[in-house]
Amino acid sequence: MKICVLPGDGIGPEITAEAVRVLKALDLKIEMEEALLGGCAVDATGNPYPEATQKLARVADAVLLGAVGGPQWDSLPREQRPERGLLGIRKDLGLFANLRPAILYPELANASTLKPEVVAGLDILIVRELTGDIYFGQPRGIEVRNGERVGFNTMIYSESEIRRILRVAFEAAMKRNKKVCSVDKMNVLECTQLWRDVAIEVGKEYPEVELSHLLVDNAAMQLVRAPKQFDVMVTGNMFGDILSDEASMLTGSIGMLPSASLDANNKGMYEPSHGSAPDIAGQGVANPLATILSAAMMLRYTFANEAAAQRVEGAVKKVLAQGFRTGDIFEPGTKRVGTREMGDAVLAAL
Repeated sequence: MKICVLPGDGIGPEITAEAVRVLKALDLKIEMEEALLGGCAVDATGNPYPEATQKLARVADAVLLGAVGGPQWDSLPREQRPERGLLGIRKDLGLFANLRPAILYPELANASTLKPEVVAGLDILIVRELTGDIYFGQPRGIEVRNGERVGFNTMIYSESEIRRILRVAFEAAMKRNKKVCSVDKMNVLECTQLWRDVAIEVGKEYPEVELSHLLVDNAAMQLVRAPKQFDVMVTGNMFGDILSDEASMLTGSIGMLPSASLDANNKGMYEPSHGSAPDIAGQGVANPLATILSAAMMLRYTFANEAAAQRVEGAVKKVLAQGFRTGDIFEPGTKRVGTREMGDAVLAAL
């Protein structure tokens, strides 16, 4: 099993190091090699997704990513910004399906800003299309028209792109509670009218799965009002970006949420749902659990090793039950620890 490790920027190297320690502790036949992506790659090569990283990522079976970005790169030309490296590797590897589970661990019920009775037992999977939509559509840019600057982007989806991401969602629902909610904005966007039409067609292929539809603004409201009504949510790139971050906060901290970005053959890039958190970078206080849980997703989806995935997830549950907490999930009566100490606790639980 060849893994390309991309620590990235900010807290990325700290949290990735703990996930690497956990993977090594499983005593599996794994080869890991590091490369540069994001701001650190810009500083070293001038390119947020340099050629050496491209070569390594293409031959690896899976990619483990920390995080990219930071304010020090915000003034660079757009093509050199760290986020372009992230978009670039997703496109290069054909990672079209982003899976973000939002699970509330019982021990963290009080960490959520919502009432415990609203979020207790929460278990949602958000499936987001990752290589199309307004993030990649052409034409795009900023130009001068009639003497003033005009910015423009293109929201675009082909029928085949919509169909393949919907099938990922329906297949996932078949292994869960057999409910899919497709999110669009068909009342004003023709692009998402096509999305809904295709969703209805694909739904007929899965008669066991209950299909529902929500406009994105209503979906955002329902996630806060009654999140446990959802099982699998599926949507496009931009809506999925926003809704998955909203769902992450239902669980108490974005520092707890892993994610997987998969191609058609389950080769994947695995990363925590949070960003690079430059305000706490280098302090050893970041929560590594989302990255460790992302490694568990890698074991499950790319390497089809369910037993190892469950071992890692079980270890995370155990350390939470033992009361270990990083600052983002700390509450009185629990034991506050740093990044390395949390990694040590997971290793001990393994």
